[in-house]
Amino acid sequence: MKLAGVELRRIQMPLVAPFRTSFGTETARDILLLRAVASAGSSGEAEGWGECVAMSDPLYSSEYVDAAADVLRRFLIPKVASVADLDGAGVGAALEPFKGHWMAKAALEMAVLDAELRLAGRSWARELGATRDRVPCGVSVGIMNSIGELVDAVAGYLEAGYVRIKLKIEPGWDVEPVRAVRDRFGDDILLQVDANTAYTLADARHLAKLDDFGLLLMEQPLPEEDVLGHAELAKVVRTPVCLDESITSARTAAAAITLGACQVINIKPGRVGGYLEARRIHDVAAAHGIAVWCGGMLETGLGRAANVALAALPGFTLPGDTSASDRYYRSDITTPFQLRDGHLDVPTGPGLGLAPLPDRLAEVTTSTEWISL
Repeated sequence: MKLAGVELRRIQMPLVAPFRTSFGTETARDILLLRAVASAGSSGEAEGWGECVAMSDPLYSSEYVDAAADVLRRFLIPKVASVADLDGAGVGAALEPFKGHWMAKAALEMAVLDAELRLAGRSWARELGATRDRVPCGVSVGIMNSIGELVDAVAGYLEAGYVRIKLKIEPGWDVEPVRAVRDRFGDDILLQVDANTAYTLADARHLAKLDDFGLLLMEQPLPEEDVLGHAELAKVVRTPVCLDESITSARTAAAAITLGACQVINIKPGRVGGYLEARRIHDVAAAHGIAVWCGGMLETGLGRAANVALAALPGFTLPGDTSASDRYYRSDITTPFQLRDGHLDVPTGPGLGLAPLPDRLAEVTTSTEWISL
């Protein structure tokens, strides 16, 4: 294919409820979507969609939406447009000279790969190597104003059918909330915690108190650059340590595994530069006997479709954060993903298997920019 143009579209998606983590509270998502149009000679023209998971502010990572749009406009899109015989696999190679900007790169790769697969009539799941037609779903529960509010929220998610609960934690909101959930719902529910880098190695003994609750894992307790600190923490706590923000590529995943810094990896395609690198991380982890699961970044149905397909690969042995659409949005921009017996169905159509609903997309659009190439 040859890239003919890319549309940068900003949309504003209100959340059904505020979502609080150790680094801030979100009430709405400012999302950058990409629509890539490519010509394929006698095969005609192809169109694909990408979703950038960067947040409005550089709090979860150094990336943020305005910066992603800028680097795409000025550097990444022109570079990919210079590739004469383009496919999804060629995006990463073309963008390798540019440092960082994983979320922007991932969005562009996603759009190009979607266009390629739609043209070829192949599904996202088939391309990645999925082996299941549906995946079990967990849910991420934000920090609440009270333990009572938290327990009520967890009760609602369990009633809805979610098979795993993840609690966001931070200093001052950790042991007691976890204890309350265990006391209320028992030891049978799959339960894990996520600190989003809120602690330091000096908190190791305190974090070890969570060992009493039989958690699946403790996600990213220390700063992302402190891989050695995680290796030391893993010697103190019995709960398996899971890395999220620290993993930016298959290479960093292999290094963390070798150092003993993690027993589990949360794979977020946007954080690692795209779905093809996410698959490589899956392969590295599987080769070392490390469990992986698919994290979420409050994606719309576009990103959710790609994540569900990724989560259907054989090494994804733990339920991910691939929640139903109504967990975050009252109305998605695609046909909504609905929970069925605690699972989501893997899309089977060409490419992502779905596209934005035009009327709904228009309702939430705040700006569009067409880059002709």
